[in-house]
Amino acid sequence: MGTLLNVDHIHPRSIGGKTVLENLCLACWDCNLIKGARVDGIDPLTEQIVRLFHPNRQVWAEHFQWAEGGLYIAGQTVCGRTTVATLRLNRQQLVVSRQFWIEMDWHPPHN
Repeated sequence: MGTLLNVDHIHPRSIGGKTVLENLCLACWDCNLIKGARVDGIDPLTEQIVRLFHPNRQVWAEHFQWAEGGLYIAGQTVCGRTTVATLRLNRQQLVVSRQFWIEMDWHPPHN
């Protein structure tokens, strides 16, 4: 089981983002559709508006960790929590894919 990837404009073109390497990343198709033109979201704990995680400027491990053996992404900071909630990073399709990857010993990443 895999997922389709596409090139995402981290800061969307529709709100002034440029097509330059520092503003591009790979994103799963569904995550990109969910993100849309967002650059921020609502923190589920504080209900404050928070900037989403920027994969080219921030370190994943500082904002997230794998939970339940790699099935779920847990936000460790306000940015992480907001990104997980806004992009629905633990939706069923992704959890099922991660379960398969765990069984194949492809996941979670071994750094």
